[in-house]
Amino acid sequence: MTTPDWHDPTLPVADRVSLLLAQLTLEEKVAQLGSRWVRNAMDEGGQPDADLNVAPMQDVFAASGSISLADASRHGLGHLTRVYGGIPVTAEEGTAEVIRQQRIVLEGSRLGIPALVHEECLTGFTTYGATVYPAAIAWGATFDPDLIERMAAAIGRDMAAVGVHQGLSPVLDVVRDYRWGRVEETMGEDPYLVSMLGAAYVRGLQSAGVIATLKHFAGYSAARSARNHGPVPMGRRELMDVILPSFETAVTEAGAGSVMASYSDVDGVAPHADPWLLTELLREQWGFTGTVVSDYWAVPFLATMHRVAADAGDAGAQALAAGVDVELPDTVGFAGLVERVRGGEIAEELVDRAARRLLTQKAELGLLDPDWTPEASVARAAGIDLDSPANRALAREMAERSIVLLEAGTALPVLGEDRPPLRQVAVVGPCADDPRTFMGCYAYPNHVLPRHPGLGLGIEVPTVVDALRLELPDVKIVYEQGSGVQGADRSGFAAAVTAARDSDLCVAVVGDLAGLFGQGSSGEGCDAEDLRLPGIQADLLAELLDTGTPVVVVVVSGRPYALGDVHGRAAGLVQAFMPGEEAGQAIAGILSGRIQPGGKLPVQIPRHPGSQPGTYLQPPLGADRTDISNLDPTPLFPFGHGSSYTTFEVGDLTIDADEVPTDGEFTVSVRVVNTGGRAGDEVVQLYLHDAVAQVTRPVKQLTGFARVHLAAGAGARVSFQVHADRTAFTGRDLERVVEPGEIEIMVGTSAGNLPCHTSVRLTGPLRTVGAGRRLITGVEVIKDAR
Repeated sequence: MTTPDWHDPTLPVADRVSLLLAQLTLEEKVAQLGSRWVRNAMDEGGQPDADLNVAPMQDVFAASGSISLADASRHGLGHLTRVYGGIPVTAEEGTAEVIRQQRIVLEGSRLGIPALVHEECLTGFTTYGATVYPAAIAWGATFDPDLIERMAAAIGRDMAAVGVHQGLSPVLDVVRDYRWGRVEETMGEDPYLVSMLGAAYVRGLQSAGVIATLKHFAGYSAARSARNHGPVPMGRRELMDVILPSFETAVTEAGAGSVMASYSDVDGVAPHADPWLLTELLREQWGFTGTVVSDYWAVPFLATMHRVAADAGDAGAQALAAGVDVELPDTVGFAGLVERVRGGEIAEELVDRAARRLLTQKAELGLLDPDWTPEASVARAAGIDLDSPANRALAREMAERSIVLLEAGTALPVLGEDRPPLRQVAVVGPCADDPRTFMGCYAYPNHVLPRHPGLGLGIEVPTVVDALRLELPDVKIVYEQGSGVQGADRSGFAAAVTAARDSDLCVAVVGDLAGLFGQGSSGEGCDAEDLRLPGIQADLLAELLDTGTPVVVVVVSGRPYALGDVHGRAAGLVQAFMPGEEAGQAIAGILSGRIQPGGKLPVQIPRHPGSQPGTYLQPPLGADRTDISNLDPTPLFPFGHGSSYTTFEVGDLTIDADEVPTDGEFTVSVRVVNTGGRAGDEVVQLYLHDAVAQVTRPVKQLTGFARVHLAAGAGARVSFQVHADRTAFTGRDLERVVEPGEIEIMVGTSAGNLPCHTSVRLTGPLRTVGAGRRLITGVEVIKDAR
């Protein structure tokens, strides 16, 4: 009888993996848990440079990590790190390099098991010449899961075509402090919004055959003082109720294939060494079956940064035991596992457990099939355009749907019927003519290309100045920078003020330039002391507003900035959260009125620069203005806010029950009508509040939403099917419960505009709930017959 072969694709995956594991030596099993970054960030002389890092302390580890790929993979290899993302390569050059590296892995190891190839994909495939979609904070502003899923599927198709198997996205961190540099990488401050959009991204990416990686698990966004990698002073209840739901939804509802553990310790426990988080909760309670990967060099960080391990080898042993399966981007902490297993310090079963998980993914992706070859894995890349017209059209749709009209004021839209004709418009500000300000820190032009200045952006990115000249062909557009994004050089103020004074209208475009580790005003390692506009941009705005010329302020940023000093003086306010490569025309279209704005704030806009923390998800003593404190927590613009050039009314609330059991459900519905003169989108938002609970609860929490497009004069009925599980919270004993009592229901168009109110009483016993509870609110939209 022939012995079954692990190459045989007709066998169940689990059987194939067991057959392969039985053939692997200990060295070969451990090798599957490691990775190698061959083309990482170096300066032009080939030496590590901290100013060019694209990962924390990359220069330190690159200096000590000189092992060749052949030596690193002589027993096999789990992952190849960022073949496309380290240095600029064309798609053709990148596929050739994938083939070269995979051939080294295959031909230099005994069994010839291919490696998984992973890449970053937060604002699109992070490689030279690929489409730069809006930053994730802009996804949040769309309130449109279907659009996010379509974008992610497009990203996945491009990555799969060039031989990439895993994408390190989405970021499911929920914003807790706007000063944190990585706010731009999140989808906002509400757990349910992040859950719905994050799950949509996972579905989209994985529909293309690319494994999605949830990060950063968990608590990273709540670092003390908003310092990157800072300690997270958070209790288990806040972790369970605010931080973890987005991850749980992506695992249980979308089937995410991978999770990346977080850098920051939570209440003193580093996630990479936390078996409760990575095994008990993630796997035993949620049923996760994929791989847990380390964040870059986070395993040795257990020794060097957290100091909870004696050395890198001890760190590797702790991480493996906690539930980390694969170490990225290079094998450092896991390099000593063989010796520790042989010395009896680590059970070989832990190595087998992790290797089985990774090999399962390789089998499911076809890497263990007998006909798999590196050449075949990139066959679809022939002639590929990574910034295709279809991609750009999708990027444009994303940008247009994400921009938030904070206030039309007296000047917007500039081509409105009641507006006087414009002779000259002054466009001023550091974000008006710099396309890099449209992009997040993980967009390739900001992530890698600053160390390759001769290559340009790799894609076409019209600026706001360019776009306004096309949008307003009969208007003279004059441009003055005024100031940089950062720095204190005021030499451009006089020319900017003169241009504004001599014009009929001034458009001031201010905000951020993303970078890494202090090289930008937003992005990883670019945290802010307060929420003033970076540099001297607030002073520039003040001088422009003093000219007497109407000034429309457009903020292009990765975080919300305090606009209290501008509000009431500006002739219009627009918030554009890093809208990507098509931002210029989208902003110009919003300003002219050609595009109907429909974005909503995924984070609040603060009134004062020191108002921290300012997220809306607060209990009464955190949300309400009282005489107890002189500090006013009221935002300038609330969560969910967004205006348009038409008007909407939400009313006629109905509910199908006054009482439901604690395991029942109810339906609440409202009617939304476009009462204005042109078509537009409104996001109908449902909020709940537990009137009396055993622990303090938010005064309002988003529980459902629906983005609805309506023609002028048209209406629709929006119904939300709410299970009692959606009221669950973590009680005093740290068990998640549904508690009987009154639930207040509010429906409207933002957390600050909720005209519809009712309540329902939950009856019956206190219920303890966990995995399997309802995480999603059903929504039905029925438009009026026309």
